[in-house]
Amino acid sequence: MTQRKFPRKAMATRAYAVKPAVVQQAKTPTAVVNNRLVASGYSHYGASYARKSLIGWMSHSASADEDIADNIKILRERSRDLYMGVPLATGAIKTIRTNVIGSGLMMNSHIDRDKLGLTEEQAVEWQKNTEREWLLWSDSTNCDAARMCTFYEFQALALLSTLMSGDCFVALPFIKRPNCPYDLKLDLIESDRICNPLDSFKVTDNSVVEGVEVGQYGEPVAYYVAKYHPYSMHRPLNSFKQEWKRVQAFGTKSGRRNMLHLMSDMERPGQRRGVPLLAPVIEALKQLGRYTDAELVAAVVSGYFTVFITQDNPQNGLDSLMSGMPGVDVSSMTADQNDVSLGNGAIVNLAEGEKVETANPGRPNTAFDGFVTSICRQIGAALEIPYELLMKSFTSSYSASRGALLEAWKMFRMRRQWIVNRLCQPVYEEWLSEAVAKGRINAPGFFDDPAIRKAWCLADWSGDTQGQLDPLKEANAAKVRVEEGFSTREHEANELTGMSFDMIAAQRGREEKLMKENDIRPTPGVNSLEQSEEDETNAKNRA
Repeated sequence: MTQRKFPRKAMATRAYAVKPAVVQQAKTPTAVVNNRLVASGYSHYGASYARKSLIGWMSHSASADEDIADNIKILRERSRDLYMGVPLATGAIKTIRTNVIGSGLMMNSHIDRDKLGLTEEQAVEWQKNTEREWLLWSDSTNCDAARMCTFYEFQALALLSTLMSGDCFVALPFIKRPNCPYDLKLDLIESDRICNPLDSFKVTDNSVVEGVEVGQYGEPVAYYVAKYHPYSMHRPLNSFKQEWKRVQAFGTKSGRRNMLHLMSDMERPGQRRGVPLLAPVIEALKQLGRYTDAELVAAVVSGYFTVFITQDNPQNGLDSLMSGMPGVDVSSMTADQNDVSLGNGAIVNLAEGEKVETANPGRPNTAFDGFVTSICRQIGAALEIPYELLMKSFTSSYSASRGALLEAWKMFRMRRQWIVNRLCQPVYEEWLSEAVAKGRINAPGFFDDPAIRKAWCLADWSGDTQGQLDPLKEANAAKVRVEEGFSTREHEANELTGMSFDMIAAQRGREEKLMKENDIRPTPGVNSLEQSEEDETNAKNRA
């Protein structure tokens, strides 16, 4: 019996037609056309299990708790390790911290005087008095429960911890201390301390995940705070047992905030814990750090210049030549025969019959800079930090560098507004409530109507400015925007100097008055001097 032979191409076609059908019945949407199963929609492309490029791509979808909370511990550990050991990771986090917070976000009170029925003079006076009282509390370490930071340093630490660990928590306890007019304190809690109690009976149901208890609609109800860091060995000698405290997110009767949850980025609905900033680029940063270390070691090794000497007759070798030199101890120069090490300008004797074979390492590697630059651009894209700012390398044109800064400041402003909404404004409102309750600030109707309270609490928060690559061009552009009515002096002053225009105008008035009293005239600039000389020349010509 003879076997029927099929052409090679036909057999390949038959195999291809049979294999996807079995997979598609279980994995992809199908439709029946002419008694045949046919894939439809995205199953031809991104959802295909038949394409060779996607056939090995096995993915699984789960809830936010399973995708994030179940992996948060290892993400935190690796993110902190990168921060402590990889310069690029350290620079990325600190770049965001410095541009978003800088020296601190300052509070400028801007109440709704129309709602409160105040004149402009009354509103200005109330705002100035409130800002003075605010500085009394915020510009002192007494605002920190640990007495380590002022409120502006506290902002930087809170943001740094949030970016590194994914989130952090701020408790708002009242602690009475001598010579402190305000009892409100800020207690910064690292993310690891918010965790599930080890004693299962303390948690009655599955509503607690990673120390966060939620209600019916997914709102935070309470937080479980460990008394000590779960992985710390430095505890008081008489307190080896870990304890947890259940802290309600809001007061039962008053509705007051008891805890602020600073979560860097909300990625999914129902997300309870934050993801570290470096999570998407952990592998890229680690591999880049290893590559950089390897190249550095190779460059250092190739930088050693070592001479190896082989001796056919040791008696006539280097030792015998140097033995006749005065003051040279040949015995002290003889090293261990098994020790052959490199050094700066080292000379190593080899035993009879030994030879050394060397390979040119080709260091420094000429492709190193281009490869690292390419990887850094990808990392910067994931972190929303342009390569120029990530590497602090502004070697391109003015327009390219300015474009990179403008793109980065979109992200910085977004994060600045985020920390204002999550930390600065809530803390200010809690402080103002205490100040009004204690009678240090007069705010009629503050506790009677939420709308009136909101009108008293309105404030702007300003921080360090973006900075300019060409200050003269930026100042001229600001001048044109104000003159054409596209902007205000208040906004431009904040953008260029970070100062309030009211403060600038008041200070300018005092300076001008002082200069007149002391008969000091402004020194004309270059343009003014040139104009004066031109005017004198024109006057002589007319004469």
